Amino acid sequence: MRVVIAMMKHETNTFSPVPTPLERFGKDGPAWGLDALAAYAGTATPMGAFIDLARAEGAEIVTPVAAEAWPSGPVDDDAYARLSDAIAEDVAKGCDLVLLDLHGAMVTESHEDGEGELVARLRGLAPTTPIAVALDLHGNLSDRIVDNADVVTGFKTYPHTDMYETGQQAGSIAFRALKGGCRPAMVWGSRPMLPHIMRQGTADAPMHELIAAARRAEEEGALAVSVFGGFPHADIRDAGLSVVAVTDGDHEAAIRIRDEILDQAWSARHDFVYRSEPAAAAVARAARLDQGPVLLLDHCDNCGSGGTQDVTAVLAEILRQGLEDVAAFALHDPAAVAAMAKAGVGAEVTLPLGGKLAMPSIGRAGEPLTVSGRVKLLCDGEFVIRGPMYTGVKVGMGRTAVLDTGKVEIVVIERHHEPWDLGCLRSLGIEPTAKRFIMLKSRVHWRAGFWPVVRHVVECAGVGVTTSDYSALTFSRVRRPIFPLDSDATP
Repeated sequence: MRVVIAMMKHETNTFSPVPTPLERFGKDGPAWGLDALAAYAGTATPMGAFIDLARAEGAEIVTPVAAEAWPSGPVDDDAYARLSDAIAEDVAKGCDLVLLDLHGAMVTESHEDGEGELVARLRGLAPTTPIAVALDLHGNLSDRIVDNADVVTGFKTYPHTDMYETGQQAGSIAFRALKGGCRPAMVWGSRPMLPHIMRQGTADAPMHELIAAARRAEEEGALAVSVFGGFPHADIRDAGLSVVAVTDGDHEAAIRIRDEILDQAWSARHDFVYRSEPAAAAVARAARLDQGPVLLLDHCDNCGSGGTQDVTAVLAEILRQGLEDVAAFALHDPAAVAAMAKAGVGAEVTLPLGGKLAMPSIGRAGEPLTVSGRVKLLCDGEFVIRGPMYTGVKVGMGRTAVLDTGKVEIVVIERHHEPWDLGCLRSLGIEPTAKRFIMLKSRVHWRAGFWPVVRHVVECAGVGVTTSDYSALTFSRVRRPIFPLDSDATP
């Protein structure tokens, strides 16, 4: 048995000015061939699950590529061609099964639906070969993905702590089908709604209830039921909430399950609207809290949703209001890191931080913040994730510096990284539980590692292309009418 296993993942923010060339896919670019197998075997990822399943079957494993890039602007056509060609070439050589670890919200320079384009291409090369796909909860589903795959599953957690289980579910169904143990019947559907990312956390209503309904359907016999909140910062036709249901040969049951959950989602559409608190008021409120750590969430500039991670609005407010004993993670500023590396540990420096990238989609220029402090630490920025999300994956933040102003320890990095694991601070000698305040550039993933150690959470609406203020964004491609852009949208 020959099984092709591949990863090609990117969550595209079409409003982001951050480019997405091939070299962005991984610390040193994509992992190819046996390097891809070595990089993800034993990890808590869909690809790790696929590898474990194939090994248990004694299959020949072919891994053309493992490539994942931090969310950013549309993927360069050249990068997309290199990645998709590698997968297609191995499938074209012949295989018994294709297992794909994708995201579901990849937009390229030429394709609104990069994953749909890939799966359709593979189906053309292998018309009868089972194809199973594991997707992110924020995938924007389309006919091209579902019509050309045999099994599609999605994460049921946000933060995404069930990556391995999602891959295991998709792969197990595919292996069973290959051996005649089941006959997957799959349907999908959507509703015209763009849920705010900040309201998609699966520990909270309304997403918690939708996921619970999906789990109940599985407990009652469905092979897999997945709810996709969608990624609203991808301004494409099919962005938005959808549901995929897979049953064992019962097409009508799959339709019923899908429609019941979609109706439930539509009824809760107003609960998916996020209302933010301006940074100045939020920081002032945080300062009045008497027990720490207090988490200050800079959610409008999250690189995990395509932000530049160099906007200084919330950090500037923290400094202006004089908060003390603060750890701030992180500003993406390679030039500042280089300046601090040249000065050396212990040096007193004054330098402009952040503000290197303009954000034309929201009409904002970069605004560097001049900060003085002592270079407290310089390191290579590498650590292995030990928490519940991406467990076992090695992180590469690039050269990393900590600038200590006396009140705030500011982490500055060369490569984008969203802080969901405590290792992002502990690897730098900063103990988060000992801090009065922690500023993180994140939206919901921070909960994976930081939720157990913070006493209060204050969400600060700063500036950035991951803003939850839809009025600041110009949507030109998404299907209309759609809620909440259009209050008169109907299901």
